[in-house]
Amino acid sequence: MKSLYLLGTAPGCGKTALAVGLAQKLRDEGFTVGYFKPVGSVPTGYRRVDEDAALMDALLNMGMPPEKLTLVSAGPYYLTRYEEPGTLLEEIRETYRQASEGRDVMLIEGPGRPHLMLTLGLDAISLARHLEAQTILVSRVENDFSVDRALLFAQYLAARGVPLVGVLFNNVPRPLLDKTRGVYAPLIEREGIRVLGTLPCRPEIAAPTVQEFADVLAGEILVGEEHLDNLVEEIMIGAMTLESALGYLRRAPRKALITGGDRTDMCMAALETDTAVLILTGGLFPNVNVLARAAERGVPVMLVHYDTYTTVQKLQEVARKIKPGDAEALALCRQLVDEGVAWEAILAALRS
Repeated sequence: MKSLYLLGTAPGCGKTALAVGLAQKLRDEGFTVGYFKPVGSVPTGYRRVDEDAALMDALLNMGMPPEKLTLVSAGPYYLTRYEEPGTLLEEIRETYRQASEGRDVMLIEGPGRPHLMLTLGLDAISLARHLEAQTILVSRVENDFSVDRALLFAQYLAARGVPLVGVLFNNVPRPLLDKTRGVYAPLIEREGIRVLGTLPCRPEIAAPTVQEFADVLAGEILVGEEHLDNLVEEIMIGAMTLESALGYLRRAPRKALITGGDRTDMCMAALETDTAVLILTGGLFPNVNVLARAAERGVPVMLVHYDTYTTVQKLQEVARKIKPGDAEALALCRQLVDEGVAWEAILAALRS
């Protein structure tokens, strides 16, 4: 049995979508595929199932409760919940052994950042060593610093003796595609590291929905409840003057505008552009004209009681969750792997 550990360098790098595409590809190649996500994002004890684990369980028919596929949570205050890392590690190992029974290949998904839970020795790189997995580094491209981050983690993997199949640039914004292929990829390969592909950002599977924003913010939907499936590609803060903001409003597609409910001018201007949702901060109820125009345009208006800074911080790590019944998204994940991933290199690693 072979295993691939998908390590993300930053939240929103698209590990789950990649796991979905790889699972389908491997299965079609005749492999029996399993899935495990030892560290997830749902606090234990809340009787909730990690959505990624539930998706992969539905896709691969794991034959065990989805909540067993994700055992611990990397929440910001995890140290108050987990006091015996040795016990946790043994539980992870045993559950992994059970999940991998009868499987040719195990796909193991890491949390948003590889270093989370390093204090307890449960970071993704340590777990990759314990589970004897080969790794794929999934890098989200934002700017030149993204290459530095990918190289740092690649060098750390080598220092820890964890085998690296290669780096995969995923969810690459279209303006950075050419630079990623022509500049970033050669820089990585110059260090002797294989680049497994450069996959463009596809909003259909990468952009979160208004509903996912509402879940995180616990916001009150004033109008537009029937449009909570709107995709959000950009977040814009409406704190500037209207004159300064107009150019940005027109250029930003499918945006979430975060502003105070008293900024009627900003809200009305945004509603004349490609806006997915208005998020009104500070608990300030908007002018009724804003609600009427938003209803006409099919734009949800969400009222939250946080200040603007807190609202933005809470939204930083919101990522799109693919649902088990979303056949279009599942097919797109497979298509991205077929068209953009160096499949033969992954296959050779699994057969080595």
